[in-house]
Amino acid sequence: MTQQAISAELAFSQPFGDQERQVLTPHAVEFLSELVTRFTPQRNKLLAARIGQQNAIDGGALPDFIMETASIREKEWKIRGIPQDLQDRRVEITGPVERKMVINALNANVKVFMADFEDSLAPSWEKVIDGQINLRDAVNGTIAWTNEAGKIYQLKPNPAVLVCRVRGLHLPEKHVTWRDEAIPGSLFDFALYFFHNYQALLAKGSGPYFYLPKTQSWQEAAWWSEVFSFAEDRFSLPRGTIKATLLIETLPAVFQMDEILHAMRDHIVGLNCGRWDYIFSYIKTLKNHPDRVLPDRQVVTMNQPFLSAYSRLLIKTCHRRGAFAMGGMAAFIPSKDEALNRQVLDKVRADKELEASNGHDGTWIAHPGLADTVMEVFNAALGSRQNQLDVSRADDAPVTAQQLLEPCPGERSEQGMRANIRVAVQYIEAWISGNGCVPIYGLMEDAATAEISRTSIWQWIHHQKTLSDGRPVTKALFREMLGQEMQVIRQELGEERFTQGRFDDAACLMEQITTSDDLIDFLTLPGYRLLA
Repeated sequence: MTQQAISAELAFSQPFGDQERQVLTPHAVEFLSELVTRFTPQRNKLLAARIGQQNAIDGGALPDFIMETASIREKEWKIRGIPQDLQDRRVEITGPVERKMVINALNANVKVFMADFEDSLAPSWEKVIDGQINLRDAVNGTIAWTNEAGKIYQLKPNPAVLVCRVRGLHLPEKHVTWRDEAIPGSLFDFALYFFHNYQALLAKGSGPYFYLPKTQSWQEAAWWSEVFSFAEDRFSLPRGTIKATLLIETLPAVFQMDEILHAMRDHIVGLNCGRWDYIFSYIKTLKNHPDRVLPDRQVVTMNQPFLSAYSRLLIKTCHRRGAFAMGGMAAFIPSKDEALNRQVLDKVRADKELEASNGHDGTWIAHPGLADTVMEVFNAALGSRQNQLDVSRADDAPVTAQQLLEPCPGERSEQGMRANIRVAVQYIEAWISGNGCVPIYGLMEDAATAEISRTSIWQWIHHQKTLSDGRPVTKALFREMLGQEMQVIRQELGEERFTQGRFDDAACLMEQITTSDDLIDFLTLPGYRLLA
């Protein structure tokens, strides 16, 4: 079957093998084609609006609550409702849509698995197609995987509830074009997961559930609501069948949470504190403001005033509207060293106790080995309740724009800068080699943490900041450290792994995006050009 024979509107650059034929069936492609032609022009306008908003902030304006939508914030209203199998989300695990990962995550001691086509997946064509097959098999209960030693992995009874995270609005799917333009990756991921799975999900008492990343405005949320409503109408499903949780992981979005919930009230079930991307967005959005430069990444914890305000406002806003307020990611990985592992679990426990006592309904982990510890924390906080929708925080003093933008104290150290370089280079190398989820120095790194690492240094260079030892951070200093840290990475990983990897490409890209005069929006955009 030729590409053109399958769709008059869409062109596919990859040959259709067995995997493609399972996923890109004529009816699935027809649905994708309808979504692309109907919703791409508006998506392009939304991306252009982001640029306009950023230009205003670069010119000196600061993000703020919107005057025109004050009535939405002031009136009493609720979202449409939350399905039964999403009522209890106390622990959610996240990870890419690779077959073994999907099985292990669904079997973990958690309530929800967020299967990720976004920040923890490097979206090569093969991985994106495989991911759709893996999720289809998971929904049907037929997924299994055998490792080289012959060990078989398969689903246990009562697996976690599956939620699919699609790519952000800015990411293209370059292997499919419409009118000579790469189609939105978000529509590709949504269309195929929804089309192949909605019937089986509904038949077993679940539904097509999504996580939406990187939203920057209520208008973007309204666009998603239209996409969902179109899909429901197209397949004669009741309004509100499709449900989504939206990540508040950009600085502009934190000022529009009521509006986002309102725009998506038929389809939304909650918001999530996507803390790592939020820190990245704080740097990126306020990049021209010298008084908002962040210190070492390690210092920027949820105890910092601007992040604490964000968490509390999210909980208060969501619970007032009957929506869940999900906590952020514990990126730690359990250690085989017993003493070290105790330290890791103590840090995770303290972080999750803070979220639970603040009133979050649940939280994220990146590794099954943290599930029992985190489950214990939320079990203790929730008691017999399924969630914490009853925690209103109504007596809190109003959270102000000033608090959400509060500069963050802390030092800029040589050690912090070098660590940023090593983490970002190793992550970029893994990503362009096809792996979007990488353990580095005891943390599960995804695109967000690499973004913080490289934008932080860009910001220090841009504003001619000094390190704590008095040295100015310049492009020359960065290049010198990059060269030195490449040798450290070579020693740490060993000659064979280093020479067989794509470290030269990664260092090149790191150098390009850290020293460019204009801040590159997302490292995954130039990175995607280096990915098969």
